[in-house]
Amino acid sequence: MTFELPTPARTLKIGTRGSPLALAQAYETRARLMAAFSLPEEAFEIQVIKTTGDDRTLIDADIALKTIGNKGLFTKEIEEAMIAGTIDIAVHSTKDMPVEQPEGLVLDVFLPREDERDAFVSIKYKGLADLPEGAVVGTSSLRRRAQLKVKRPDLKVVEFRGNVQTRLKKLADGVADATFLAMAGLNRMDMTDVPKTAIAAEDMLPAIAQGTIGIERRADDDRAKHMLAAIHHDETGHRLAAERTFLAALDGSCETPIGGLSIIEGDQIWLRGEILKPDGSQVFTGERRGPVGDGAALGQSLAEELLGQAGPDFFEAVAAG
Repeated sequence: MTFELPTPARTLKIGTRGSPLALAQAYETRARLMAAFSLPEEAFEIQVIKTTGDDRTLIDADIALKTIGNKGLFTKEIEEAMIAGTIDIAVHSTKDMPVEQPEGLVLDVFLPREDERDAFVSIKYKGLADLPEGAVVGTSSLRRRAQLKVKRPDLKVVEFRGNVQTRLKKLADGVADATFLAMAGLNRMDMTDVPKTAIAAEDMLPAIAQGTIGIERRADDDRAKHMLAAIHHDETGHRLAAERTFLAALDGSCETPIGGLSIIEGDQIWLRGEILKPDGSQVFTGERRGPVGDGAALGQSLAEELLGQAGPDFFEAVAAG
């Protein structure tokens, strides 16, 4: 099938949030498309779209995400623009993406995964074990909060919202003694000066799809489909098939603390997952190994195992709490 490549007169419009990290991800996507098709930068147009999750009032007030609605918090307005034809593709942090897309939209292209680990960030302390009893840790992630309560129930955890720069400023202002950030975001913005220590997945399973960039398009847009296929990273796609199927089978949302990570070793994929009560009182973990192509089936199987361990009321109790 032939299709017309974008030109300065007929650009490919890329939608993104406006944070420094979101823009870095959009620029990376543009650079990869430029290289794949020998196109000039002027053939692309990056459009910044403000989402509900970017509301400055909510960020400054450190309002918990679950109180303002979670699913689509960082994607709804961008997807509406794509459905309306204002933009052609959208660049997302895949961990922010619901497991189901609106009708007519497709999320099936992923760039090579960055470091998927969490980072412990503090001006005062080297790592989690160095925090004194009663220290204050800031995070807006229910997963990180729950994992922290399992490991260090003595710590005080406070809501801590905003982009990377905002959270670092809050740390400098003494709002908390430490926080957690994604290693991938710090790496993509080349923030080598941030005082951080990477946390092994064995100590803190990351969020599903952490460290990955997902690119969304309209299902009927053949030009976007064929262009994006040229920059899709197969290994990352296989890993996310396992992780996002695991999440979908759990019917996970931002109100549910869920961690998961898949790793490819030769022709095998290794998937680990866990579900937690927000207060850290219960944790259920498991893993699966199998052929790379069976990632989705492994994700489904692992979710069923954990649901069986936790019991039918586990997620209802989480939502009620």
